[in-house]
Amino acid sequence: MLVSIIMPTYNCGEHIEESLRSILAQTLTDWELLIIDDCSTDQTAQILKPYLERYPAIRYDALQEHRGAAFARNEGIKKARGRYIAFLDSDDVWKPQKLEKQIAFMREKKAGFSCTAYERMDCRGKRQKRIWIPPEQTDYKKCLLLSNPIGNLTAMYDRQAVGDCEVPDIERRNDFALWLQILKKTDYCYGMKEVLAVYRTGRNGAVSYHKLENAKYHWKLYHTIEGHGLMRSLFEMGCWAVVKGLGIGAYPKKV
Repeated sequence: MLVSIIMPTYNCGEHIEESLRSILAQTLTDWELLIIDDCSTDQTAQILKPYLERYPAIRYDALQEHRGAAFARNEGIKKARGRYIAFLDSDDVWKPQKLEKQIAFMREKKAGFSCTAYERMDCRGKRQKRIWIPPEQTDYKKCLLLSNPIGNLTAMYDRQAVGDCEVPDIERRNDFALWLQILKKTDYCYGMKEVLAVYRTGRNGAVSYHKLENAKYHWKLYHTIEGHGLMRSLFEMGCWAVVKGLGIGAYPKKV
């Protein structure tokens, strides 16, 4: 098995089929998909049933209690059999050549960790006018200063290069916390400039609420999980505010 795709899901029946179809359309076919259902109360299980019957590469695990995305991602990683670990949330989508091009890129760079550019769409699927392009190389320090320039739906790591990884137990920004763990094991996350994924926005509530809540989780990440001192954590909080306020990493969409 070459690639294990980790997909946590929670009440995302409205969009999960679109995510599944983007995986089934991949030009690279040596993959498995591990869907970890965090106690959805919608029609997710019924929607998935015909796919599970038809595609043995899709594996489904329904958790017995709601534990959050970090726990669900870890459950997927534990069950993964592939050399490469990739992530796709159940409302986002990939372009058809995402896996093929990214693995070729990693082999060319001899990279243990990589990401790609991505664009965004709203909850109705309308594409936005900006794309997000990662740096060519992101190390641990740059990842902190740029407040995570690595899109979760674009990230991929090589288990042979970085070993097994565990998502830190934090409700939000757990992907950011995972990248920091990986960057302690390898020098860089190598970034591709090509847009190979589409991130869905606006599904979980108001932006202002997100900003307030995210500040709390950023502080926990910097100060508690990473163990940074008071002044350093405050500085990193400031970096986060500036980066997000200015939209650093976002560029006008190329036509």
